[in-house]
This record gives sequence, C-alpha cells and structure tokens, in this order.
Amino acid sequence: MPLPLHTPPEKICLLRLSAIGDATHVVPVIRNLQRHWPGTAITWIIGKTEYSLLKDLPGIEFIVFEKSHGLAGYRILWDKLKKRKFDVLLHMQVSLRASLASLCVRAPIRIGFDRARAKNGQWLFTNYRIPCAPRQHVLESFLQFIKLLGITDPIVEWNIPLSHTIRETTKQWVGDDAPFLVINPSSSIRIRNWRNWDAHAYAKIADYATGRYGLRTVLTGGPSAPEKHYADAIEKQANTALINLVGKTSLQELLALLDRATLVISPDTGPAHMANATGTPVIGLYASSNPERTGPYSFQELTVNRYPDAVRRAFCKSVADIPWGKRVRDPQIMQLITVEDVQDKLDKVLRCINAAERKPERSVLRREGLLTEPEVDIFEKT
Repeated sequence: MPLPLHTPPEKICLLRLSAIGDATHVVPVIRNLQRHWPGTAITWIIGKTEYSLLKDLPGIEFIVFEKSHGLAGYRILWDKLKKRKFDVLLHMQVSLRASLASLCVRAPIRIGFDRARAKNGQWLFTNYRIPCAPRQHVLESFLQFIKLLGITDPIVEWNIPLSHTIRETTKQWVGDDAPFLVINPSSSIRIRNWRNWDAHAYAKIADYATGRYGLRTVLTGGPSAPEKHYADAIEKQANTALINLVGKTSLQELLALLDRATLVISPDTGPAHMANATGTPVIGLYASSNPERTGPYSFQELTVNRYPDAVRRAFCKSVADIPWGKRVRDPQIMQLITVEDVQDKLDKVLRCINAAERKPERSVLRREGLLTEPEVDIFEKT
C-alpha cells in the first residue's frame, strides 16, 4: 500500500498519549480524516488525562494507555490489540514510552516524524516519515502526517463537543452573559520549567481589566498545591474581587469555561491551546519557549513574544541561530514580559467588542489582524 493512498484506508490508528495541548493539536487531524474518509474507522491510543477532555469526540474509538501502570500498561495494551490489524499507524509522539506502545500496533504503514525530529529513536519504530520542516508549528507538523497519506487541503477546526450539563455547570460559576477574563496563570509543574509570570503582574492585569473595562476575572488551573498557592497570591495582591476556580474544574468544565470567556491570558500550557480550540482569543505569554512553535495557533498576533529577547540574553544569538524549539532555562526570564505588554494586547481584543457581545466576532478579529488563519494550502509554508 504505497503513499499517498489512492483509496481510503479501512482502519487508522493514531498514537499520541500526551500532553493536553498536543492532544488538542491532534483534533484537526481527526477532523480532516473524518471529512475526507468518512468510512474509515479511527482508533486513538491516548493518555488518561487527555481522554477525560476529548472522550466525547464522535466517531473515535479511544484506547486509554495508563502510563502509571508501568509494564502492566503495555501488557493491557497488547491484550487489547493483539488480534487486530490496522492499515496505517500515525505515530505522533517521540517519547520512548510512546514508541514502545507502538509495538503493540500491527500496521504495514507506520508514519513518524522526519529523522531530525524523531528523537529518542522514534525513527526505528516507523517505516515512513513526514517531510523535514525544521521551523514549523507543532499543529502544522501533525497535519503533515495526513499530507503524506494524500490529504493535501486540510482545514483547521476543532468543534470539541461538550454536554449541556457541563455547559450549565460552568454558567452557574460565572453567572449571566456578562463578559469576563480568564487568567490561567500556571504552566505544568516540573523541574526547570520556568514559564510562569509574576503573581503581582497578574493581579495588576486583573485590576486593569476591571477598572477600565468592567471585566470580572476568573482564575483557573489544576489541583496541585503550587497552583493553588499561586492563585492565592494573585488574589491577595489584586484590588478587585476574583473568582478563583483553580483546582475546582474538570478538563471538560474548564473547556466550557474557556469557551464562554471573553478572552484568556496564559503562559505556554495546555489551557492556552484549549482556549484556542474554542475560538476564544488567547493572549499567550512567551519568553522561555518559542510561540512560533508552541503558541496558541489561531492567535499568534496576540502573543506577547519576548522569546527573541530571552534568546539574545541567554545565548547572545538570534532565534534563527539556535535549534528550533530550544528552551531558555532561566528562572527570571518571564520578567522580560511587562504589564504594559499585556495591557496593550488586552486593549486590542477589547476594542473589537461592542456592548452587546460577550466576545469579539471572528470577522472583526480577522479584520483587525488579530486572528491567524491558514491559507487553503497550509503546506505552502513548508
């Protein structure tokens, strides 16, 4: 079965276990497969947390891989798949854990990343590779998988379903249709992951949003102790009352809340990409990582991008002179972002809203140059 395919495959398996943001980037791949090949059965091997967000996507068979189970997780996956065969495997994660999981999938076509991006020996587990594109957004790299299959006119859409119950729950938290700002201040908690802005700066932004625009501010985040302490610090330093929902929402409830929001402010973390998937404008705060690779895809013009400054300070080089995606590991690097930087982006969004709206219309954002939408042929850039 050579590539590109000239007839629809009967069964496709996607392998992307984590993380939340990357899982949302897979959804447009799913949507394109369903649009072009509605009769193709799609199976997605996915992590437990990511499944809790995307489990209601229609027409998808999910197989949850429990990484916390260790070797037992692989045995469970093998037992589920040992009598099955797929036409194609899209191996969309370079971690060794994912590559070992791929051994449980029988498929004659096994597509992975190009050799430069196939870290941790991923190339050893595949027999086809997407084209090399050294400076590409993560979402666009995922769409390269279906280009190799023969889908060359992709659309970028999500339409992640949420139940009426979930939407009503979040409506109770924020009341009526009055506009509100969501600040999701904390990135994932792990070693040398300095992507969080200053709590006092977030408090100033909340005060500014209330004082100038009458916006309420909702704080969101996960249930970990550091995230809760961080939110408490923002609350204490703000002069306006905040709605603190940190640690109180499921991922689907968080998605519904982000969908209702007027706009979202967040560093490089999963909820920024969740908000992007709903169409809510996202002001991404980026200094330690490159937003051209990992920023909110549809709202790159709203990103506060201090990554070039961070690279110059850390390496005395330009972004073009360092490896794509290289992080700046400096605990103070997010201080390059100023309150004025964020206020300027917030002003640009809120000028697009009239008194009768909760959030700006996409047509207005597009007219103002604040919405990034790919051309019909998204692969032109690659």
